[in-house]
Amino acid sequence: MQSQTKRSVTPDELDTMLRASAGVGCRVEAELADGWFNTAYRVALDDGRPAVVKIAPPADVAVLRYELGILGTEAMVYRRIAGLPDGEVPAPSLLHAGKEFLVLSHLVGTPWDKATDSLSPTVHAALRRELGAITARLHTLAPEDGRFGYPAAESALSATDWRTAFSAMVDALLDDAERWQSPLGVSHADIRKLVADGGYALDEVTEPRLVHFDLWPGNIFVHLTDDGEHARITGLIDHERAFWGDPAAELVSLAFGGDAGPDSDLVAGYTRAGGSLDFGPAFHHRLALYHLYLGLLLVIECGPRGFGSDHLAFCRRTLADSVARLRSLG
Repeated sequence: MQSQTKRSVTPDELDTMLRASAGVGCRVEAELADGWFNTAYRVALDDGRPAVVKIAPPADVAVLRYELGILGTEAMVYRRIAGLPDGEVPAPSLLHAGKEFLVLSHLVGTPWDKATDSLSPTVHAALRRELGAITARLHTLAPEDGRFGYPAAESALSATDWRTAFSAMVDALLDDAERWQSPLGVSHADIRKLVADGGYALDEVTEPRLVHFDLWPGNIFVHLTDDGEHARITGLIDHERAFWGDPAAELVSLAFGGDAGPDSDLVAGYTRAGGSLDFGPAFHHRLALYHLYLGLLLVIECGPRGFGSDHLAFCRRTLADSVARLRSLG
């Protein structure tokens, strides 16, 4: 995906960056073109290890406020996952974290969105149950300081309660929308009212948990056996959008890969692994707010990233649907 935030470097420049910061050079094998924000390269390190190098946008490139410091957020998440019992949340190993880049171990498998056509309904259902269990274990991670919101200090988007943090997250997006003259199709005042009307539901969230918030199939690696009868999840990637908040928010991106309702395979795996989702009226109100948040984010990021009209139209429809969903709760 082409994006104005993606930073292009030559193989020699990348080798020099790694040698200066990590003490090991590399040979570039390919650029991984699927990312929408950072640039990523598949490399072979000088010590023989296959790896992926993920490079942040240049410091002078405009980004959204919540995106400030998110490379550090991703590194933090990998470290926290590594502290869980082996295999609870499969993910690449963080080999090195530099100021401008991360070096990650290479995952076995294929992004789920590229493997979908090879999965039988039975295998797909089993993977959704496994994904639910992995997500429940991811949601056991809590912030060391007890605060809600984005972990990176650069964004200044955290608070001691979820209503305040989430409201600040929305306000930051609206500030970005004003900066980029984003065509939201709804007034900022109306959006703020929709969030305020859901304050009672947000107040039910009293314990912050790690929310990936980008678990669509492209960020989930799976490995399928040669006979196609079995598969397993080998890793979750791209944790940069993660925040400390309400586990219910995870269902927004998880729904891109299949049913995420109360009777779904995903939720069955989640609850079997110890997770809890009550699906009551307040839960559904919060979920609608999180759909609104994603809709806003998708439209507004089209400005700094320079996405084209077709993608913008899709994002605007997503936002309009989320607004209609929230209004129907009134």
